[in-house]
Amino acid sequence: MPTDKLQSLIDFLATQPDGTVEDIAREYHITPLEVIQNLPGSYLFAGTHFDAVWDNITGWGEVTTLVNNDDLILEFHGELPSGTHRHGYFNLRGKRGMSGHIRATHCQHIALVERPFMGMSTASVWFLNASGYAMLKVFVGRDSHRELLTDQLNAFRALPATLAERERNNLEHFADFWRRQRRRR
Repeated sequence: MPTDKLQSLIDFLATQPDGTVEDIAREYHITPLEVIQNLPGSYLFAGTHFDAVWDNITGWGEVTTLVNNDDLILEFHGELPSGTHRHGYFNLRGKRGMSGHIRATHCQHIALVERPFMGMSTASVWFLNASGYAMLKVFVGRDSHRELLTDQLNAFRALPATLAERERNNLEHFADFWRRQRRRR
């Protein structure tokens, strides 16, 4: 992205615009991932954390899961079911409510996005594919007054530290592996 276009996007995002990330991406002719990368207060992690993030969210209680594209916005309100990997898919084990199959291997990035939308605070976990588009999003639930659920918001806000620690541990494990390999030579 040209520097002037990037600066225009950064300046625009600093105003906390009310539109969807997808609408902003369309306006700037970029992907939602590129918007998120420049969104103040967002976090981006490798898609390899899919299982850890999914498992974490299954303990939050009722959330809103959203799948959208140019033709639809599909929402599910309820608990996120657990799942297992089999036959190339992450198979959701929901007995009631949400069920289905996710190509978790297509998840290249996981974004944690906290921003206002339609005059309300939102907090969401984005599972993004290699093209920079959302496979699905999971939003922190709301109470009867439309406020974000405090326990879920706290769990959401703890995710960056949890994932950063996992990444540090993975790097340390990788470094230890290479040190052992060099000693064997």
